[in-house]
Amino acid sequence: MQQLSKSDYMLFLKHPAWLWLKKNDPKKLPPEDEQTKAKFEGGHEFEAIAEKIFKNSFKLSFSGYEEYIQLGLKTKEAIKSGHKTILQAKFEFENLACICDVVEFKDDNVIHLYEIKSSTKVKIDHHYDLAFQKQVIEKNGFTVQKIGLVHVNNRFVKKGEIDPKKITSVVDITDEVNDLQEVTEKYTQKAIQTMSQNICPDLSPSHCRLGSFEDWMKIYQYNINLDEDSIFNLTHIDAKLTKKFEDLGIKKLSEIDHNIIYNPKQFRQLSAYKTKKPIINLELIKQFLDNIKFPLYFLDYETLMSGVPYFDGTSPYTQIPFQFSLHKLDSFEGKLEEYSYLHDNKNDPTKNLSEKLIEYIGDEGTILTWNMSFEKKCNNLLAKLNPEYRTRLYKINDRIDDLMIPFSDGFYIDYRFHGSASIKKVLPVLVPELNHQDLEISDGGSAQRIWMDLIFRDKNVDKKQQILSNLLEYCALDTFAMVKIYQFLKNLVK
Repeated sequence: MQQLSKSDYMLFLKHPAWLWLKKNDPKKLPPEDEQTKAKFEGGHEFEAIAEKIFKNSFKLSFSGYEEYIQLGLKTKEAIKSGHKTILQAKFEFENLACICDVVEFKDDNVIHLYEIKSSTKVKIDHHYDLAFQKQVIEKNGFTVQKIGLVHVNNRFVKKGEIDPKKITSVVDITDEVNDLQEVTEKYTQKAIQTMSQNICPDLSPSHCRLGSFEDWMKIYQYNINLDEDSIFNLTHIDAKLTKKFEDLGIKKLSEIDHNIIYNPKQFRQLSAYKTKKPIINLELIKQFLDNIKFPLYFLDYETLMSGVPYFDGTSPYTQIPFQFSLHKLDSFEGKLEEYSYLHDNKNDPTKNLSEKLIEYIGDEGTILTWNMSFEKKCNNLLAKLNPEYRTRLYKINDRIDDLMIPFSDGFYIDYRFHGSASIKKVLPVLVPELNHQDLEISDGGSAQRIWMDLIFRDKNVDKKQQILSNLLEYCALDTFAMVKIYQFLKNLVK
């Protein structure tokens, strides 16, 4: 008999087929991506700190399947030994099982239950998660009297050693979880039936719940070959819109009537798709380019981010630049110059990075970025942490313009962008000879995780120089890509 764990139950709630595939055909689930790995690593770091607010606790642990199987027995032994606060206790009833982050015994049968999450607020899926735990615990004869969620306090500012009580927020969600008691019993039985049936449930993304659409689409595309005419290439599509299309019998972009969509970006994408030709407003592109002044700089940052801040003056999930790439053009036909900075130790990178940026970027000329709100936010943080450079960094922000605007505002629309203004979508269409996929590091999430693994987690230190070289190559491509896209637009208006 297969066991339904807490994580299994949450997969069922997100999409019934997700649970079935895990239990019956796991080869159809794609490998974990870098973003998921980074999320788990960050969660473990916060959990280790949050556990410290529970004094005199007894922690259980397991490594490998055999120890996981024995964890329920170890939990019973810990309870029998009189431990009042147990971390990672496992409760089982028939084919149900859950591992609880924290259980506090107020007497022999009364428990306070806590879940630790590295999010900055309580989410609806946390209620369902804890409702499942409560159900399994109470089937073992205990009463769950109080239920709390421990999450990251994003107002915390690091100053010296981190105080576990200050970086955490504890929210009582007992009433919200208790309200789910009946529906949890019902969904649990449906989940058991689903994982035991012979046929996989419908894979359609229309069945996604709890904000799982984006994650499920990775699984869906892993199993279903989508051509360029698929409705899933429509920007901002979600489970609700997918259901609408299915009810209308629509499977292709070419079948979508403009009258049934209201998002302007979707409308523009469909207009371009129907003609298979770019939609170009030369006048607006020219106006945009006319505001650009030489010398021209192209700037891109890579940042680190953690729920547990590393440096004084920073808060959880603050994006802190550790690297930049900078390309410079003195004139349209001029020689292209390249500059960069990559921090390579555990110290706060912001001072050295700010000094190098100011040294290389000069006092005049337009600075082009892609999605300028990000670079401006980074510069404001650099100014806050290094007040001696505040004036210069604010002046840099005054010179920044956004090369994404011609694409995000619809001056240039190509159906092959799939409704996106991301440089990863625009570049292969306009400059097909450049490709991020050919690099060892191909996206910002991977760059962040690989750098943090190397610098803060001491992983792959024997490959340090190669990793640093790969990071420089990746970041440089983003700014070089902007150069090529700028030149494409400039030639276009000529």
